[in-house]
Amino acid sequence: MTSSVKRAYKFRFYPTREQADLLNRTFGCVRKVYNLALEARTTAWYQRRERVNYNATSAMLTAWKKSEELAFLNEVSSVPSQQCLRHLQGAFTAFWEKRARYPRFKSKHKSRASAEFTPSAFRWSDGELTLAKMTSPLDFVWSRALPEGQSPSTVTVPPRPAAGRWFVSLLCQDTIPPLPPVGAAVGSDAGLDHLITLSTGEKVANPRHERADRIRLARAQRQPARKDKGSANRAKARLNVARIHARIADRRRDHLHQLTTRLVRENQTLVIEDLIVRNMVKNHRLARAISDAAWTTFRDCWPTNASGTAGTWS
Repeated sequence: MTSSVKRAYKFRFYPTREQADLLNRTFGCVRKVYNLALEARTTAWYQRRERVNYNATSAMLTAWKKSEELAFLNEVSSVPSQQCLRHLQGAFTAFWEKRARYPRFKSKHKSRASAEFTPSAFRWSDGELTLAKMTSPLDFVWSRALPEGQSPSTVTVPPRPAAGRWFVSLLCQDTIPPLPPVGAAVGSDAGLDHLITLSTGEKVANPRHERADRIRLARAQRQPARKDKGSANRAKARLNVARIHARIADRRRDHLHQLTTRLVRENQTLVIEDLIVRNMVKNHRLARAISDAAWTTFRDCWPTNASGTAGTWS
């Protein structure tokens, strides 16, 4: 029996200078609106014991855009700002239900405030995506096709990471056909000499992606200290370090996804070792090797790929 789900397709794109500037300003406006709304809701609660909901903050946003001080909010699409208010409402709901901590303010340098666009704020036509306030479509790298006959229901652009690459996530409706049933079951034990050892006796080698680039990374990490602070050469050196880290992470993630996909297709029942990695990395002699093995990422891949039964043992 096929199942219909919403799936996000992530693609890299290369914006023009104008598009990158607009996106950066959008991120700043989203962060500003989020922090203003959080401050207003916090003040209302602690001073007047009043709960401010999404509708009230949406009205506040309209007033802020009319003020002289916050007139710059009109320079970008209003949809990402409205979406961040909905996310703030969801954060407060989770806090009231004791499922999360109290919402925190977003920092300019540490937050990951993304820009989320609904269909009213983008145009999708013949495989071309044009966001609101943009005059030309984004230049995509199509690594795979979207589901046939489907168009994005939501477009999310996260801030550009340290490596300087731009990505966009397209949320689409997708139909997942079931895999043919198999009777095999397998258990896996994580390790460092071998990434995992299966109950069938198979041992999967640990590729040690970080160790392969360790010398190259160490050389790159010494370069920023030799450049003048605030200079363009220092920024280039830091970008080179970030690109090496991104390359390591990409190779590690690709290997784990291929491995877990193979195991899911070959087995009906999967049992994995339940490890508390955050405690294990406190061992300073093994912390680097444990982090390079990415056991947590290996476990996180199962809900994405598994169509059979998955379990854990301690």
